Amino acid sequence: MELPGLERLMEVCRRLNLRLETLPPTREPLRAGSLVAGLPFDPVLASVYARLGHARFATGLGGAGWILERSDDQVHELEEENKRWGKRWWEELGEPVILFGCNLYIYATVPSLADERGWQPVVEVDTYEPDPVVMPVASNVDRFFDSYSRYLEALVAQLRCIESWENKLRFPWDATEILARDERLVELMRAGRFEALMRNGDDSTRRWVAKVMGSPA
Repeated sequence: MELPGLERLMEVCRRLNLRLETLPPTREPLRAGSLVAGLPFDPVLASVYARLGHARFATGLGGAGWILERSDDQVHELEEENKRWGKRWWEELGEPVILFGCNLYIYATVPSLADERGWQPVVEVDTYEPDPVVMPVASNVDRFFDSYSRYLEALVAQLRCIESWENKLRFPWDATEILARDERLVELMRAGRFEALMRNGDDSTRRWVAKVMGSPA
């Protein structure tokens, strides 16, 4: 499977001199539909892990960077972390998800919302709140990579103009116009497909969703 979003994210990290670290894949990577913590593995993620066993994207930007969970011949962090994390959080989320990356927050696919190809949308999960807060960020994993690469470009451009790191752009809060370009994500939002996962969101979350749906594509 071609992964233009992943290629773009890696290119942006190199071009902007952001930190990028990768490890080679395992000799027998997880296949599409393989069970991870009892859930079917996303086909797009399967293609990612056929290329990479682990990656750190833009970690030189602190909390703006993120890490792809490791799954190679030495470490099976992806599988083990999902088993542990699922037991802790699935019941509170109200729906099972498969985590694949993290920074301050968790990035995960939602198997129950897979399309006809089996591609699963991506959500960000904030577990620092009293109840976990979920925000939809992409219609599929590669689209997440693409959107995140565009956020990094905007962030770096902004940081050249401001003095305070505290005022930096935040993903996904300040990336509504970028996310609105993901037409399938907007369709899912408008159809209310994420409502079960987003039941803990407050007024600011609902305003953010409305902004994504109303932003020009």
